[in-house]
Parts: sequence; C-alpha cells; structure tokens
Amino acid sequence: MPYQLWLPLLLFAVAGSLTPGPNNIMLAASGVNYGFRRTIPHMAGVCIGFPLMILAVGMGISRIFEEAPAIHTALKLMGSAYLLWLAWRVATAEQTPKPSPDETRNRPISFLQAAAFQWVNPKAWILVLSAISTYTDIDRALLPQVIAITAIFAVISIFSVMIWTMLGVGIAQALKEPRSRRIFNVTMAAALAISVLWIFVE
Repeated sequence: MPYQLWLPLLLFAVAGSLTPGPNNIMLAASGVNYGFRRTIPHMAGVCIGFPLMILAVGMGISRIFEEAPAIHTALKLMGSAYLLWLAWRVATAEQTPKPSPDETRNRPISFLQAAAFQWVNPKAWILVLSAISTYTDIDRALLPQVIAITAIFAVISIFSVMIWTMLGVGIAQALKEPRSRRIFNVTMAAALAISVLWIFVE
C-alpha cells in the first residue's frame, strides 16, 4: 500500500469505528445491561467478524478490479463522495440514537450472532466497500493492500468495542449535552473529510 494512504486510512478507520452505528449502540446497551465481562463474546464477535468480512469482500472485489480498472475508479469516486456526505451528516447531527434496554434484556449477544451481524450491518458494508475502493491503488498488488486494511481495522476495532462497552451509558449521556455532542460530531466529521480529501491532495 502506498505510504501516502496509511494516515488517511487510519483516520478513516478511527472515525468509522468510533462514530455511532449499530455495532456501537448495541455494545453500549449491552455494557449497560450486562457489564463488561458478559459482553466480551459480543465484542469478540465484532472484532473478528468485521475484519474477516473486509478480507473476504476485498479478495473478491480485487479480482473484479483487475479485470475492469474503471470500476475501481468509479467506486473510489462514489465512495469518496458518500464519505464526504457522511461527514456532513455527522457534523450536523442533532442527537445520537439512545440504546434501548429492551433490545438486550434477556441475554447478551453471542460471539456467532455478533460475527454474523456484520454481513447485514449497513454501516459495515459502507465501511468495507468505501475502504477497499478508496484506499487501494489499482497499479499495485491488491491482496497485500486488502490485508493491510484488514489489519488496521482489526486493531482499531479492539479499541472501539472496548470504549463503547466500558463507557456505555456514559458516552450516551455525554452526547446528550449539546456542547459535548457538537465537539464529538465535528471532530469525527473532520476526520472523515480529511481522510477523503487527503487522497485527492496526494
């Protein structure tokens, strides 16, 4: 992977993993209702399931890109445009969805359930397709780049799931305050925008 892409990819992985989404909201709710220890299988399912999804999708898409480079360029442009729109949405968001205790009342989500959930998680698909299409160079071997992307997300995911589980309601409560929510949203939006704009600057 070109060295110019490492920093923007890292920024994208951090922003994409830490911003509110289905995984993070569910982890926060589980942390509130069941505590850290009982949520470990759920956290492990996300940390393993999501990187495996990136690797599987990336390996399949790599072959398509090799046969039709124009598709890679088109996906990069569309992915970049979507990420900029997402950054705007994050920056202008008025509130963060509140996890409902009823969603996880009976028992925590299992490892297999959390891993399988990644394949039906819209945010996971957006992150995977955006990362593969935006942060790869078609003129270089794609498999090593996919592995690098997978590794970066795997490491960031560990910190992300721990933060959302440990803080749980604490994060949700903090984001209820207009000033705190605005600072968080603008920071994450800026990271998303920079991660995209960096590609075109380079």
